[in-house]
Amino acid sequence: MFSRLRLLLIGLHLAQGAVQAGLLFPLVGAPWRQRLTGAWSRQLLVLLGIRVESGGDLAGIEGGLLAGNHISFIDIFVINALLPSAFVAKSDVRQWPLIGWLCRGTNTVFIERGSRKAAHRTHRQMLAALAAGQRLVIFPEGTTTAGDRVLPFHAALFQSAIDAAVPVHAIALGYRGRDGAPSAAPAYIDEISLIDCLISVLEAGGLVARIELAASYAPPLADRRHLAHHARQAVATVLAQGHDAIPASRCRDIDPRNRRENPLQDPEQPFRNEAAIRR
Repeated sequence: MFSRLRLLLIGLHLAQGAVQAGLLFPLVGAPWRQRLTGAWSRQLLVLLGIRVESGGDLAGIEGGLLAGNHISFIDIFVINALLPSAFVAKSDVRQWPLIGWLCRGTNTVFIERGSRKAAHRTHRQMLAALAAGQRLVIFPEGTTTAGDRVLPFHAALFQSAIDAAVPVHAIALGYRGRDGAPSAAPAYIDEISLIDCLISVLEAGGLVARIELAASYAPPLADRRHLAHHARQAVATVLAQGHDAIPASRCRDIDPRNRRENPLQDPEQPFRNEAAIRR
């Protein structure tokens, strides 16, 4: 069992990060913001009892668009611990306690759904971030899973990398428990709250988060549908070959269309998807 003191320390650390992002970040340059973000994220993971492992040449990713599978809001801190980046997130994340403030202060691009004008605004913001040399991270599944599968990637989110002529890097994320078996403890799915997700992670204890570079694509890039498909294939292949999938019977799933016996063993999925940013 975790102590309430530890949960309090995590809350204070989140508050400290929100204040840092809101007050200090506007006063310092990008290199310092990256250093502070990386250090803060590593400290948070220590408080959560999560150790980070990496694979592939992550150090070689200096800019461009990173596209990965999505399990938890903790994915953001795992990525930032190694590769401090800006993120693309759903607009409702703005309202999350503390984390929403953190996101607003760290150049997050928010996806506002429902209109062509909003889609163009998001696209322009992504282009500006990539043109400025930032690492920009997307989770093109459009939702989270328990880590047992990789859903089809929404293609529209890749258009900014094509237009900005920057590399695309596919990254695979996964979590394991003390026993080395895949763990769904960090999964932010179903009706679980932020606090319940944190408690699940703390109760699991000794989790290992692994982030691995699955593939890189240099410009000129293919059209966005093929790019999304190949990036998704690369991530699914790494997770299937390098890690045993969580048995489907142990997984909680928010999308009944994705219930399969062994989804990571079957990376072939159709191109068709509802775009996260509509044309």
